[in-house]
Amino acid sequence: MGDAAPAGLAVRLVQRRGIPLDVTLACAPGETLALVGPSGSGKTTILRCIAGLRRAAEGRIDCAGETWFDAAAGVDVSPQRRAAGFVFQSYALFPHLSALDNVACALTHRPPAERATRARELLARVHLTGLEARKPAHLSGGQQQRVAVARALARDPKVLLLDEPFSAVDRVTRQRLYRELADLRHTLALPIVLVTHDLDEAALLADRMTILHRGRTLQTGAPYDVMTRPADALVARLVDLRNVFEGRVVALPGGARGIAWGAYALEARVPGAFADGDRVCWAIPVSGVLLHRRDRPSRGERENPIAGIVAECTELGEHTTVTMRVAGTGGLLWLRVPTHVARRNGIAAGCAVRVSLLADSLHVMPWQDLARDALAA
Repeated sequence: MGDAAPAGLAVRLVQRRGIPLDVTLACAPGETLALVGPSGSGKTTILRCIAGLRRAAEGRIDCAGETWFDAAAGVDVSPQRRAAGFVFQSYALFPHLSALDNVACALTHRPPAERATRARELLARVHLTGLEARKPAHLSGGQQQRVAVARALARDPKVLLLDEPFSAVDRVTRQRLYRELADLRHTLALPIVLVTHDLDEAALLADRMTILHRGRTLQTGAPYDVMTRPADALVARLVDLRNVFEGRVVALPGGARGIAWGAYALEARVPGAFADGDRVCWAIPVSGVLLHRRDRPSRGERENPIAGIVAECTELGEHTTVTMRVAGTGGLLWLRVPTHVARRNGIAAGCAVRVSLLADSLHVMPWQDLARDALAA
């Protein structure tokens, strides 16, 4: 990280005993970074290290031009002196205090005469005007979450840490809170680190996402890029990209290169790092799988046409998930189509179908043995 602490948040944590960590991440002022990974991947531990509630064996944490932790230099600023606003998964509100007093208790750095006024301002900012006197037991889950956010902001934080903040509320409330957080973040010129296990939530709220597995940061990037162009097969599994297969780089007619997959030679953009004959893994999101219409073929259906038999067809509201067994490969390919399209085309288990794999959506990755237990998320 160098000697000068950055304006945003920069974290490097290493630990081999206890909870293993090998973490590198950064978040700029005004940016939201989502930490995504399965249970036990270290997401909450990282937040607690940033806040000073846990100490890693090695590493450094810089925030807003200050060094909060540097194991090599013996620096470990106390949690009270770290300007970190923390919204816990359980909200951790004091049950015997009103909403106003819950926020005011985080304002000890301000003169006593200012605290009630400032607490009211913060509650108004999160749309809780008129509920200042209510205790947590008389607030809904969404209202409790807003109090927790107001209390986190009461510290005048230099970073905002959100640990699964929407997990305890219903879907309708969650959607409303998403919009409120999106509006709030535009008024906060500070890094926001959001822990979530929900990929859709990360894609909706975050500028960038970091994929974690067993305490290691595997990939960081824009959510769409990470979810459609994972660094390797393990990341693909962790972002629930189901269409992951093994293949081999081959030369195609006209000087192009592609991927051999069973009986198929697929057009793809193969990076120059891979040589002809190399074993690779490749993936394609369901958005890159185009179902052929039975009544009127289109030009797009000439692109990597694949034939198979529907193994399973599941209606999920407006969309239907289809699993097809691909002839000549033994592989199972997933696709999603509007339910009315599936019905119109008579898509059902046992029927023959054809699809196209869009070349621009086909993503080539280094080879990994997909059968190995190490790839299990």
